[in-house]
Amino acid sequence: MVMTPPDGHLDKIRKGYSFDGPALHLGAAMLDGEIHQDAPVRLPVAMMNRHGLVSGATGTGKTVTLQVMAEQLSAHGVPVFLADIKGDLTGLSTPAGGSDRLRTRAQSVGQDWNARSFPVEYFSLGGDGKGVPVRARISDFGPLLLARVMGLNETQESSLQLVFYYADKNDLELYNLADLRAVISFLTSDEGKDSLEALGGLSRSTAGVILRELVMLEAQGMDKFFGETEFDSAEFLRLAEDGRGVISCLELPTLLARPALFSTFLMWLIADLFAELPEVGDAEKPKLVFFLDEAHLLFRNASDAFLESITTTVRLIRSKGVGIFFVTQAPKDVPSEVLGQLANRIQHALRAFTPDDAKALRATVSTFPTSAYDLEEVLTNAGTGEAVVTVMTERGAPSPVAWTRICAPESTIGPSPAATVDSIVRESPLLPVYAPTVDSHSAFEKLSGTPAPTHDGGPGSAGKDFGIEAGATGADGSGTSGGTGINGGSVPRTQADIDAEARRIEEAILGRPSSRQATRTPAPLPDWRPMPGAGQQRQPEHRESRRPGPGQSAPERRNPERQPPERSTPERHTQGHSGKPGKKDDTADLIKDVAVEAATVLGRELVRGLFGTRRRRRRW
Repeated sequence: MVMTPPDGHLDKIRKGYSFDGPALHLGAAMLDGEIHQDAPVRLPVAMMNRHGLVSGATGTGKTVTLQVMAEQLSAHGVPVFLADIKGDLTGLSTPAGGSDRLRTRAQSVGQDWNARSFPVEYFSLGGDGKGVPVRARISDFGPLLLARVMGLNETQESSLQLVFYYADKNDLELYNLADLRAVISFLTSDEGKDSLEALGGLSRSTAGVILRELVMLEAQGMDKFFGETEFDSAEFLRLAEDGRGVISCLELPTLLARPALFSTFLMWLIADLFAELPEVGDAEKPKLVFFLDEAHLLFRNASDAFLESITTTVRLIRSKGVGIFFVTQAPKDVPSEVLGQLANRIQHALRAFTPDDAKALRATVSTFPTSAYDLEEVLTNAGTGEAVVTVMTERGAPSPVAWTRICAPESTIGPSPAATVDSIVRESPLLPVYAPTVDSHSAFEKLSGTPAPTHDGGPGSAGKDFGIEAGATGADGSGTSGGTGINGGSVPRTQADIDAEARRIEEAILGRPSSRQATRTPAPLPDWRPMPGAGQQRQPEHRESRRPGPGQSAPERRNPERQPPERSTPERHTQGHSGKPGKKDDTADLIKDVAVEAATVLGRELVRGLFGTRRRRRRW
């Protein structure tokens, strides 16, 4: 029998979970097994970016808790990303049946319950499963994360970084596994032995091991995930027509066959968002909340460099308005450096069937604030759908520990009919954008001697290199022949255009006239690519304009040229982005703007350095 807390504990819970701003209704407090609906347990929406942990033994209700939180976040206008391991979360697309048992549970916790569905978008890794395919270029995924997928040791991981360095230095674009395999095959061949020796730290035997692992990845079908059309993570930040946040559900029918790919892919998404999203500080609500299910897969056999990268990203990404909730069976599955960053805790029941289980139970109890509950007793006696909760309050302090009966979801518990999911995927506005695969001219073609496509104005020639269709119409209604780039944007075709772009970038960052001189005699550059640096990527893009579907809105994105965000008023640059500075504000404001801009750039480069990822063109 669970020990009864002293008198006054219920009042303490009522006060501790009373917030001024919007909050998720997690459930109602329990004392000695009795539910008190007049003592609601809540989680402030503004504190969701302080991250959290949802843990508990199998079958204790973690998945339903995720469903409840995702529903309420969506209702508050917060986009959600979650992974669907067993297909159960497709029930979010279908209203609950409204059984007497469900209504009784909702009434017992004081929940204003109404059966309804929620806006859900389904995704799949490389098309493996139902959903919009999600792919990434090898170069953007980076050597550190790829080494994690391949299971390389630290020496092999360092060697893989040298391969990426060689490819980048020699303009060998790495878009898919075939590109990377071609580069390594070249380095281990007689023709490339001089280049291999010049790399220094890369031995022929290590390169051979990496090459064998790549072949194994292709044999397992992972080549479907790496390639183009590459997914834009900004798609996860959308709102539905009615203002609710879109729930992005990643379907993972073959998770057990490729757990490393799944966990590393989630880390890539988080690092990608961190590197690109602007700083927002403490916002009223987060821009996105991630639920990382099966979190133990992320940390299993991870290298020290990978763990350090995860810890740094989790620590810093909250200022970008992104919250991360790790979902696993026990807190010990998460490294202490990461666990210390998780302010919101929802702990379902634990079982102590073995000495190791008992030790883990005591360790879990020790991580909670001092409580009037006997938490060892509560956690071993809690029923399905009950949890021990503590959250970060609006004033930044932990709330009282509350044994909680979790609310009932308003959508279906369990999977939706297959026809419902198929219909949602088929009607998705993202499907025609990301379903097609693109095979660009890259390292494989260059090393095999395949000539690059010519720009003679023939059908599809411009589309191959600039991500557009021949004869497509630009933003101004003109055709895209020759001088129009991605999404109808203007592509510089002369040296003067390139110099003008460089001057514009310099003036935007430094806040003063450029020291560059204008080119007076432009020379035509028919095979122009965006220059590396200045926030641009050397490889061509192959994306068409992605517009939200009917009733959907997207966050503000940067244009294809990825120019620095404007932080100033028109008085600072009266000519916008033309490269001709106008009147400036006073010196203090100017210095502040430059400092903020520099901090943003440094933050992006920090995470890119941690994970070895590449710059990408953005349209936030």
